[in-house]
Amino acid sequence: MLIKNARINTIDNKYEIKDIYIKDGKIAEIGFDINSLNIIKKTFLTSDKNIKKLEIIDLKGKKYLIPGVIDPHVHMRDPGLIHKEDLYTGSRACAKGGITTFIDMPNTIPTTTDLNALQDKKNLASIKSLVNYGFHFGGTNTDNSDIIPSKGVASTKVFMNISTGKMLVEKDEVLKNIFLKSKMVSVHAEGEIVEKAIVYNEKYGKNLYICHISSKKELNIIRKSRKKNLKKIYTEVTPHHLFLTENDIKGKNKMLLRMKPELKTIHDVEALWKAINDGIIDTIGSDHAPHLLSEKLEKVTFGIPGVENSLPLMLNAVSKGKITLSKLIELMSKNPSKIFGIKDRGEIKEGYYGDLVVVDLEKKFTLENKTTLSKCGWTPFDGYIGYGKIETTIVNGNIVYNKDQIIENIGSEIEYE
Repeated sequence: MLIKNARINTIDNKYEIKDIYIKDGKIAEIGFDINSLNIIKKTFLTSDKNIKKLEIIDLKGKKYLIPGVIDPHVHMRDPGLIHKEDLYTGSRACAKGGITTFIDMPNTIPTTTDLNALQDKKNLASIKSLVNYGFHFGGTNTDNSDIIPSKGVASTKVFMNISTGKMLVEKDEVLKNIFLKSKMVSVHAEGEIVEKAIVYNEKYGKNLYICHISSKKELNIIRKSRKKNLKKIYTEVTPHHLFLTENDIKGKNKMLLRMKPELKTIHDVEALWKAINDGIIDTIGSDHAPHLLSEKLEKVTFGIPGVENSLPLMLNAVSKGKITLSKLIELMSKNPSKIFGIKDRGEIKEGYYGDLVVVDLEKKFTLENKTTLSKCGWTPFDGYIGYGKIETTIVNGNIVYNKDQIIENIGSEIEYE
């Protein structure tokens, strides 16, 4: 594949127009005005018939090419809850949303808390997922720390507050053991429990990833801790905590807009945006947690879909000047790769995988229930109009989404440094 005349964003939020040549799934060359005939000569036999084998996409210097989004926080519901979502339907939604890699959480049925369950998930993804995939292992209150994998997973996920699934870990000795034996601990921690997680990491852990921060109070805890603590602390925020507040929970949304952590005040949202630009927030994870509309409307059910919304929402924030495209790429691609040690993904660099997204920052998009690909069939942003349309998603050098059409594909399990 040869991508011509792409706008490649620079660190200082300017852009250069370059060509990208992808061979065998990886970026082989980045340059100015790469000659397609020379590529054909190097790659194929020089005949008219073989010229057609080189796929050429010309962005005409108008559209941006950005690294594929790495979503470090999804709940694909597979296995055990596949009436809500599965690895096939969820990965299709990812492809539409510009997510080329996702990392799945362990609160499925069975939970991903032993090596057999982990391998079963990997086997399922290898035949179902259109995009690249990885997994978090789960810690248990009965102490499974002796079997926490040292490789092949992004982190050990610990629920220190109640969430979907019965995976709450409260015992101090168990928490100590999990932190001691994990290369990275990802936590669901809210309010004062954030500080507790940081203390455990400082005493026993190596690296701490705090999921879905949602309040000014939690941000203040993290700010203070980063000044005095030596261990690494990484912070994630979700798009729904950036774009919605508790004031949106009304009418039909009284049932739909319920998740853990719950939506907060406008002052908390403002604090989250400030934290992004201050460098306190490291990543954006969707916390994609789909349930059917019927389930949401029947009783209070925590979790909302997110993978189709996250990049469009953030691109619209770029169009409004709330965030630069450079910062978006850092939060959604570069940082997730670096934090979890993902090999050769998250940047547009020679030798890296061809995980890329073509976006038109001047083109309007509308998020709608009727066009949602997630099996749950709805979006919390139904009717939302913005600028920054995703045109094409490329995974390992293969187009998986183009102009509202899904192209079937099989992604790869991510590797770690």
